Amino acid sequence: MLKIDAHQHFWKFDPVKHSWINSEMNVIRRDFMPKDLQPLLHEKKFNGCIAVQADEHEDENTFLLELASENDFIKGVIGWVNFFDKSVASRIEFYSQYEKMKGFRYILQDKNPRDLMLHKTFLDGLKALDDHQFLYEVLIFTDQLCFAKELVSRFPNQIFVLDHLSKPMIKIGEIDQWRKDISALAEHENVCCKISGMVTEADWKNWKYEDFEPYLDVVFNAFGSNRVLFGSDWPVCNLAGNYQQVAQIAEYYTKQLSRDEQEKFWGRNAAKYYQLI
Repeated sequence: MLKIDAHQHFWKFDPVKHSWINSEMNVIRRDFMPKDLQPLLHEKKFNGCIAVQADEHEDENTFLLELASENDFIKGVIGWVNFFDKSVASRIEFYSQYEKMKGFRYILQDKNPRDLMLHKTFLDGLKALDDHQFLYEVLIFTDQLCFAKELVSRFPNQIFVLDHLSKPMIKIGEIDQWRKDISALAEHENVCCKISGMVTEADWKNWKYEDFEPYLDVVFNAFGSNRVLFGSDWPVCNLAGNYQQVAQIAEYYTKQLSRDEQEKFWGRNAAKYYQLI
């Protein structure tokens, strides 16, 4: 079975560049590089991974593309460009020369106004992705799902990947409004969803498998087997567990699926959307 971890990060820790890694996150306040991830992938029989940007600067693209060129198991890179810059189309065209650059992400979760993704400048920048068949990864909080629905409806030919289920508040069990909003987003066939980032939205010290099952039910029912992908969110997942535990949550849930559905979730969907084969 082809297995792809569709969401993980690398960094050489810098307290200024990575200021989001605060004092409560000491376990990830260090370097995380390919040599640290490869044994974890091997243990769980993954064929490769997708490295996703963690820093909002184009230097991050150079860093990740260099790692990908040196490590064959890094199958693709999700980079960063400033979608509010007038030169964004030329920057996207520049990255089209790199086979392992698969798409881009702009961190919207902490930005104001909350509907920033619908501003004309951002929309104009997003248009440039389709020319090079790059996908766009959506990093938002649940209150922005309604705006994301409008965004994806404007670009029906653009592939969007929702990261981390939009970070529902699993710790306190909030689900009703999120269920409605993410189900509405899933009605758009050009959107898929990563099963990633869940443990860090739960109680870091006391989560249990049953905390995640209702959210997994919603996502699998809403998106269907053709539009869900596995992502570990390593090393961020170390804040609330470890790589093995995150994989085990998905393994336990997907046992109920057919062989074909499991193969899609663990690797075939990633291979399709990230154009790995």
